[in-house]
Amino acid sequence: MMAEIRPDGDFEQRVRDSFSRQKAMETIGARLTAVTPGIVEIEMDYAEGLTQQHGFLHAGVISIALDSACGYAAYSLMPVDAAVLTIEFKVNLLAPGKGERFLFRGEVTKPGRTIIVADGRGYGYDADGNAKLVATMTATIMVVSGREGLKG
Repeated sequence: MMAEIRPDGDFEQRVRDSFSRQKAMETIGARLTAVTPGIVEIEMDYAEGLTQQHGFLHAGVISIALDSACGYAAYSLMPVDAAVLTIEFKVNLLAPGKGERFLFRGEVTKPGRTIIVADGRGYGYDADGNAKLVATMTATIMVVSGREGLKG
């Protein structure tokens, strides 16, 4: 039986610092809104410049946000000196990316010392605050230690 993995040090600050260095999240206007051990939430507003030809949030944008949510959920449980890298993910697009704003939630499903599995859910919110599940993700995340040039 595997021992429970607990966050090391100030995991929330490490996640926030790493997120702030991620230019892709800045480009899409994403904000890190919640960080707890094994769970991260990222939010963003609808932006016409991030849509596909029908005006829905592009699948690539949904994927990038879910990848970050899952990755940072995993990172919140990693040792202080570790870096995080996604090694695989699968996305299911369940409904058009429609909404005034979006929430992407990543949650660790299976912690580990080297490989972590996380699941994500993406929601679109209408003007009245009603949520609709638009996508899910399962991601495999690698704990990287001792590799030069990689930090968080």
